[in-house]
Amino acid sequence: MKLELKDISMKFDDVTAVDHLNVSINEGELVCLLGPSGCGKSTTLFMLAGLYKPTSGELYFGDKLVNNIEPENRGIGMVFQNYALYPHMTVLKNIMFPLKMTKVPTKEAEERAIEMAKLVQIDHLLDRKPKQLSGGQQQRVAIARALVKKPSLLLLDEPLSNLDARLRLEMREEIRRIQQEVGITTIFVTHDQEEAMSISDRILLMKDGKYQQYSPPQEMYDHPVNAFVGKFMGSPPINMIPVSYNQERSIFTVEKSDESFTSDLRLNTELSTSNKMILGVRAEDWLIGAHNATFSLKAKVEMVERIGRDTLLSAIIGEHSIRALINPEFEIQAGDHVDLSVRNNRFHLFDAQSEVNLNVIPLQGGLLIESKTNII
Repeated sequence: MKLELKDISMKFDDVTAVDHLNVSINEGELVCLLGPSGCGKSTTLFMLAGLYKPTSGELYFGDKLVNNIEPENRGIGMVFQNYALYPHMTVLKNIMFPLKMTKVPTKEAEERAIEMAKLVQIDHLLDRKPKQLSGGQQQRVAIARALVKKPSLLLLDEPLSNLDARLRLEMREEIRRIQQEVGITTIFVTHDQEEAMSISDRILLMKDGKYQQYSPPQEMYDHPVNAFVGKFMGSPPINMIPVSYNQERSIFTVEKSDESFTSDLRLNTELSTSNKMILGVRAEDWLIGAHNATFSLKAKVEMVERIGRDTLLSAIIGEHSIRALINPEFEIQAGDHVDLSVRNNRFHLFDAQSEVNLNVIPLQGGLLIESKTNII
C-alpha cells in the first residue's frame, strides 16, 4: 500500500510536534523515521496508526483519505517498544488474539497463527508463556501477532531498543528478511542511524518536527543536504571545520589558524550568505600524505586508538579537533605532526549561517558547487 502525507501537522496546545510534513512512501518499501528524541518521529507513526488525528493536512492510504478512520479500520499491524504481550497466554494464543477479536473461526485462526510463527521462526515455542522467552523471541511473537491479520501496513515503534547490542543486530536482519518475504509496506521508528542505514529502502530524517532529508541511506550519508544531516549520519561524526573563503584568490583558510588550501571552485553565491563556511570531512576520507588528493592540512596528533581493524587518530588542525580513520600500517604516535589529505572530492562545504550544503560536483577543469537541497 502506498502512503501519502500531504502537509501533515500535529500540535499539542502550543507545541508543534510535526510541522507541515510532505512525504510519499511507495508500496512494499521499508522506511525508517529517524531523528533525535522529540523530533516528531513517533508522533508521525501514531498519526499513521490513527492514535493521533492530524491537526491539519491529509493522510492517504492508497487513494483513500484516512484522517478520520479509526485505527481498527485502517488495515495496520503495529509492534510497540515493550511488545505488549499477554503474560497469561501462550505464544500461540498471543498470535491468535487479533483474529479472535475479529471472530475468525478458531481452526482458521490457529492455522494462520502457526503459519506466522513459522515465518518468524518461533513455531517450536508455541506452548510457552512470554516470561519463558528471551527478548528476541518476544519480539518475534509481537511481529507475528501484528502480521497475522494480513495488514497492508506494518508499523514498528523502536522495536529493538530493549535488546542488547548483539541481539539488536540479529533482530534487525530478521525484520528486514520478514518484511521482504511478506512484501508489506513498513514504517520503522528509531533514533539509531546505524540501524536505519542497515535495513531501510529510504530514511526520513526529522528535526524539531520538520523534514530534513528523505532519501536512500547511502545517498543521505554521501550527500547530506545540510549540516544537521551530515552530523547526524555517521560514526565517528563528520568533522566540521570553520573556514573563510577568499573568492578572488580561491583560497580557503581555516579559522584561527594559518592553515589554508586552494581549489578551483566556482561558488553559487545565491546560496552563500557570506564568505564564512564549514568544511565537512568524514573520518574515513582523510589520508596520510597521499598524492593527487584534493588538498591537505597539517595536523598535530593528540591520541591514537586501535579499534579492532581501524586506527583512529584524534588530532588538532589549528584550534579545531578532528578524527581520522587511517591505515593501521602507519606508525604514528601522539605528538607527531602529519599531513592529512582529503580523499578526492570527498568533502562538503556548508554555508556557515544557513548550514545548507553547497554540494561539490566534479566537472572537467574544476569543481562546481551547487545546492542539492530539498528541505521543505
